[in-house]
Amino acid sequence: MQPAATAPENDFASGGEDVAARNRLVIGLLLVSAFTVILNETIMSVALPRLMTDLNVTANAAQWLTTAFLLTMAVVIPITGFLLQRFHTRSVFIAAMSLFSLGTFLCAISPSLAPLIGGRIVQASGTAIMLPLLMTTAMSLVPPESRGKTMGNISIVISVAPAIGPTLSGLILNVLDWRWMFWLVLPIGLGALALGYSRLVNVTTPRKVPLDLPSVPLSAIGFGGVVYGLSTIGEGHGEGGAIPVWLPLVVGALVLALFVWRQLKLAPQERALLDLRTFRVRVFTVSVVMMGLAMMSLFGMIILLPIYMQNVLGWEPLQAGLLLLPGGLVMGLMAPLVGRAFDRIGARKLVIPGALCVSATLWLMTTLGVASAVWMVLACHVLLSIGLALLFTPLFSSSLGSLPAHLYSYGSAVLGTVQQVAGATGIALFVSVMSVRIGAEMGQGADLVTATAAGARAGFFCAAVISLLLIVAGFFVRRPPDQR
Repeated sequence: MQPAATAPENDFASGGEDVAARNRLVIGLLLVSAFTVILNETIMSVALPRLMTDLNVTANAAQWLTTAFLLTMAVVIPITGFLLQRFHTRSVFIAAMSLFSLGTFLCAISPSLAPLIGGRIVQASGTAIMLPLLMTTAMSLVPPESRGKTMGNISIVISVAPAIGPTLSGLILNVLDWRWMFWLVLPIGLGALALGYSRLVNVTTPRKVPLDLPSVPLSAIGFGGVVYGLSTIGEGHGEGGAIPVWLPLVVGALVLALFVWRQLKLAPQERALLDLRTFRVRVFTVSVVMMGLAMMSLFGMIILLPIYMQNVLGWEPLQAGLLLLPGGLVMGLMAPLVGRAFDRIGARKLVIPGALCVSATLWLMTTLGVASAVWMVLACHVLLSIGLALLFTPLFSSSLGSLPAHLYSYGSAVLGTVQQVAGATGIALFVSVMSVRIGAEMGQGADLVTATAAGARAGFFCAAVISLLLIVAGFFVRRPPDQR
């Protein structure tokens, strides 16, 4: 990527049908591309048992396909604030989709686990760049009074793509080899890359911001250590290993504290890698906290519900994936409607009902047991999806819309980082609670199915308690001044 000139190539602030059509093309292309790349974040979850058999590896080794993806996302996303300030939209897009397409190809031709993990790392590098690029570009092009509708479409990408990943992989594995998960995605990635190369124009004005080199390793070690530590706890592959499970988490937290201190020190000089002055805006801070809690619920349920359905109710992976599909579709269908409602009535009238719906559903899920009916499980997941749909769009719009324009890229990077850390935290917390309860139940003589049902209820209970914070925080969300 070559540094951009200081003058914009397009006057995207002016009106006119040509500019409006160009903006729609840019945002539409970014939406499709982002949906494609984010889908791969959870597409491997159902495929791990098949991969263990085909590649002759253990469960602990296979889990690295998910852990490596999450780690790379956590390391790369904080750097995107600098990249989006320094380079043109087109250059960043081409780099992101080139990395994603290359990683997808490497995964498709991988003969063993090691190159497959390498391909996932390259994939994740492109994915990590795409989401902040989409949000920053949307904030730059869309006027304040219409941002809710656009953010509704972005919510589809961020919430629905991870939700339908397991369903899609289950359908593919039911009829095809696991490599087809990548061969089927590759043409879409290459098509988006070709279309972006030929049609995408530069719509932002980069600045020659300095790169603080010491912040880069601090960011990588800090965020990477925290996410790896949480993933190790959640997946359980750190127990009994050469490295204690708490060590990367503690080291990551300490280095992360040093990273935050350095960013606060450099921000007044406009030299921060990730400008944390975004947290001085109260609407942004409250919205980011709520977004983190919501992502904990989403990713925690993506893990807990399939475990409950397969290990307690005895369903096949494809059946479990298909039951999760209606909730994902409902979330996707609601997102644009919620966006339009946000433009009319603001955030608080949406996030408070959404938080109440999420909390009530999680409390209802604490009643699920060995003999629960299919319609009960389906209803719980659909209701949870409705509540999350009422949360995501207003929180995206309120958080980024409350920032001054020069902080959009940093705000997008903060949001992306919080999503990854919160998702890893939700998985680690809920799975750990479930595992402890299963051990306690089996120690008292319960069979595995009964113990797993009790463990799932304990995980749901933990999520339900945390959801109460969502309700409290919802009363502090405001619509940004320029959207009132």
